[in-house]
Order: sequence, then C-alpha cells, then structure tokens
Amino acid sequence: MSVKDNPQPPRSRQIANILFLLAGAFLLANLFLPQLFGPSITRVPYSFFIDQVENGNVVAVSLGQDEIRYQLKGDDNQPGQVLSTTPIFDLELPQRLEDKGVEFAATPPPQNRWFTTLLSWVIPPLIFIGIWQFFLSRGAGRGGPQGALSLSKSKAKVYVQDDENKVTFNDVAGVEEAKTELEEIVEFLKSPDRFTAIGARIPKGVLLVGPPGTGKTLMAKAVAGEAGVLFFSISGSEFVELFVGTGAARVRDLFDQAKKKAPCIIFIDELDAIGKSRATGGFYGGNDEREQTLNQLLTEMDGFAVGDATVIVLAATNRPESLDAALLRPGRFDRQVLVDRPDLSGRWKILEIYAGKVKLGSDVDLKAIATQTPGFAGADLANLVNEAALLAARNKRETVSQADFKEAIERVVAGLEKKSRVLNEKEKKIVAYHEVGHALVGAAMSGTAGVAKISIVPRGMAALGYTLQLPTEDRFLKDEGELRGEIATLLGGRAAEEIVFNSITTGASNDLQRATDMAEQMVTTFGMSKVLGPLAYQKDSQNNFLGNGGMMNPRRMVSDETAKAIDDEVKEIVETAHQKALNILKSNHDLLEKIAQQILETEVIEGEELQNILNQVQSVDKVLTAV
Repeated sequence: MSVKDNPQPPRSRQIANILFLLAGAFLLANLFLPQLFGPSITRVPYSFFIDQVENGNVVAVSLGQDEIRYQLKGDDNQPGQVLSTTPIFDLELPQRLEDKGVEFAATPPPQNRWFTTLLSWVIPPLIFIGIWQFFLSRGAGRGGPQGALSLSKSKAKVYVQDDENKVTFNDVAGVEEAKTELEEIVEFLKSPDRFTAIGARIPKGVLLVGPPGTGKTLMAKAVAGEAGVLFFSISGSEFVELFVGTGAARVRDLFDQAKKKAPCIIFIDELDAIGKSRATGGFYGGNDEREQTLNQLLTEMDGFAVGDATVIVLAATNRPESLDAALLRPGRFDRQVLVDRPDLSGRWKILEIYAGKVKLGSDVDLKAIATQTPGFAGADLANLVNEAALLAARNKRETVSQADFKEAIERVVAGLEKKSRVLNEKEKKIVAYHEVGHALVGAAMSGTAGVAKISIVPRGMAALGYTLQLPTEDRFLKDEGELRGEIATLLGGRAAEEIVFNSITTGASNDLQRATDMAEQMVTTFGMSKVLGPLAYQKDSQNNFLGNGGMMNPRRMVSDETAKAIDDEVKEIVETAHQKALNILKSNHDLLEKIAQQILETEVIEGEELQNILNQVQSVDKVLTAV
C-alpha cells in the first residue's frame, strides 16, 4: 500500500498570484518608473554649493528635508543649470542666502497620486493574504489536508493498493483465530450483496485487542489488502487538539470522506486515547475536548449516521478495560478480536516470514529459535531477526548463523554485554557463586525452565552476571508447587552468598523484589493460601504475573487483620522457599564449589558441558528426604 496525498486546490494559489502581480505593477508604477524616466539632476558636494553661493553664481534655492536644489545663473537671459546637494545642519545658511540676494524657499510637500492612495489600501490586505497562503502551502507540503490552518480537517492517511507493498493475510502469522474472524469482514467488503440478500448485517466496528507488538495494525492493513479497498489510518491522539470542538470536527470530516470512498476501512489506532470511560476517564463537563470527540465518534458509528455506506471501523487497543461502555455496545464495536502473543507454531511461522528477508546459514533451526522465545510477540521476533542480521554483518559474515540468533536472544532478554565494566576479584567471586546458586536450585526444582547458560559477564543496565533459563514448551498454567520452585530459584543466589561468604550483598535486590511480588500474587490473586482461602484481594485480576512478568497490583480495601494475614502468608512463602534453596545448596556444596571455580576461569558455561554438570544435582525430593 502507498500513502495518497491530497493535492492542493489550485484556485486559491491562482488568485493569490494575480493579486501579487497587481501589487507589483502598482509598486513599479509608483516607485521605480518615476525614477527611471524622470529628469536627471547632478548632485554636488555641499561645500561646492556654499562656494557658488559666496561667488554669487546661485539664483534660486529650494530647501528640502533630504535634498537642496539650486539654479545657477545663465547666459543671455537663459535659465542656468539645476544642481542638487545633500543638506547638513547649517543654521547660517538662510542668512547667507539673504545676504547674497538669493531667492530661496522650502520644497512643497509631495502631492499623493491616485494610485499611491490605492496602494495604501491594497498592499496591507495583500500582505495578509500572502502570509495566509504561505501557511496553507506549508501545511499542504507536509501532507496536511487543506493546509496546517485547517484544524477541522481529518489527518487520516489514505493507503491505496500497491502491488509492491500490498499487505495480505500471508504476511501475518501466529494469529490464526484472529484471521478467521476477520475473513468474514473481507468477504462482506468483496461481495456485500451475498450477506444483505438474506438480511444479515455486518458488524460496523471490530475492536482488535492484544498486548503491544502483536500485530494489530498489520492485521488491519491485511484486511484492507485482502478486500482491495481504501484504508484510512489515524491514531486516536490525532483527534485531540487544544481547541474544544476540533476533535469532533475531525471525526465528522473523517467519516464524510470515508462515505464518499465507500466501501472502505477506517482504522483507529490507540483507541483508548479518545475512548476512555467517562466514569473514570477524568471528564468533568460538556466542554471537555475528549468527551466531545468521543460523543461524535459514538454518533458517527451509530447505525443511523453511517446509513447504507459500506464503512467498517477497525480499532486497536491494549487496554480494553478502560474503554467507555457505549463504545462496546452492539451497533458500534460489535465484535472484539483477540490478537494475542503467538504460540510455538505461530512463532515458527513468524520467524519464517521475517527470516525470509535475510540470508540464512545452513545451520539455522527456526523451530529451535521459536522454542527458546516463549512470550515473544511478533514485533519482538522481527527485532530478534534484525539483531541477528546486524551481528552477522558486524562480524563480516555473508549469512546469519544459529550462533547469531542465540546471541540476539540473549541481547533481547538480558541486554548488551558490558565487557568494559571490570569487576575486582572479590566482586567477581561473589557474582560467580551467586549465579551458580541460581542454576543449581533451578536444576533441582521440577517444573521450572531449564538452565541454558551461566555467565559472569555483565550485561544490560545493572546485571553483573546472569543465569539464562529457556523453557522447552509453552506454558499457560502453573501450579502452586511450580511457583514456589520459581521463588526458590530466585533466592538461590542470595542463599549461595550466605553459605559461602556468611554475608549478603546488594546483588539480590531484584531477585527479592520479584520473589516478593510473585508470593503476594499467589496469596492475593491466585488464592493459593490455606489461611485466606480462595479469595482475590487485588483490584485487577487481568494483570497477573503470568501476563506481565510479576507486576504487583494495588490491593482492595481490606481490614487491618486481613492485611496482616496477607503479609504473614507472603513472608511464610518466601521464607520457606529461601530455606529450600539453602537445603539444596548445602546438599550440593561440592558441586557449587566446582562450578564456581570453573566459571571464574571461563566466565561462561553453556551447552552440553553445563547440562552434564547440572545432571549431577540432587533433586529436591532427595534433598528433603535427607533433611
């Protein structure tokens, strides 16, 4: 698809050009022509003029503010030559002229001509028109409809079908259910008579819901590409301006344009920018700009406003819970389509699409890469392929290898290597035992992701080392034992420091934060507490740790006794996991020392070597039996 720019209407430019030509003609007639065709007068120095006065050669003098003209005596009663000079401040000049008998007078004020008076009325409006035309042309040059001063015009970009840049469902992968839902929209746009003949009514609006980067915008373009219709694209924030009423006017103009181009698709990205609930969105009256914009959108999407025009509205948001209820009722956004993060097969297909644009080596296994990237959205996978290609180019290789993809995954997950960050021997030793502690506890716990790499090379903003765990399959549910095992793994680094150094450092701050958040959600969101029972104590149950990586939500209003019980339960979960990590490391102390000494020498342990070592770890069941 290509963006279609609205051409600037030529009539206003032609009128402005004619007015400027007339103004130029008047200026030429009034200012330049008299100077070009008037009599030429010789200008002399002021001292020369005084000498001629003193010698009695001057007959008459005309004194002006900017010029003195005087006439010399002629021969045989003929008028003499007329000369001019530039006046200076000379108070004695009138007396000197009077003493010499020279006739002198002041220059009469110039008389305005009729076109000079006309110019005084014409020039100011022309200047104003010129400035106005300048801003109009600048706005048009930037793609703004009717120029930058047309605030009420829609800023939507119109995408026209282009064989080279056409986006279809073949360019979208990993969201097969969403494509199935939208295929019905495509069929209606292609042959609406087949649906209307039996009285069916296609949904006026379809809301694409999903996390950031999952391809909602790409999906909307694919619908337009499959149907072969125009595609109006605009962001929700582009409706809202400083002046009240501008957003509503832009909504009206957008739908007016769409009806003229029907059948077509209107795509509104980030709908929550204008569609937030009026109950909680901060609207305090009828003059609020966002509320007027929302009301106009509701009116345009109503069945009476759209009429018989085949205009379908696609919108995208990653916060559907914040939208106004009037937007989601039948007749407006009838259908919500989930565009979620892809599963294993979806990630594999997405990688095939983006990897097809780069040169791959013979050793690349896209399925293995898809297995190692659970939770990655489509945008993340596109960035992963690009990072791998950049690494190959940086190392002056002609193809992208599996090692490049492996390093790209670590860059995305843990950040860039910071080899310039040099640790002293004591810090390096603490980091080594800390990371080995994570790895040993993670290997001993059942249900946790497998440990793929241990490194004490600093990465990212603050990580002095890291333990990379890569799952072998997609998981959508986790039981209480697995969550407790993940908390124990997070506390394995701190436990190793306690055992080896009999002290603790600040290096476990992030681990403690994540472990505490996870334990609190076990109690307040997942109901995994025998004391508090199957109750939810958090306001928003949608944002749990399985979806957002452990972000904690605010609690409901609870009594002091309940709050204390929650704190006690969270503390018990974390302390139990901490004791479990201590028991595992004490039972595998020799292995802890062996791996730590090895990683101090090599800085990195991974692959089969690491797996052979971790296979020697006693399982958690054996450790608990020994205790």
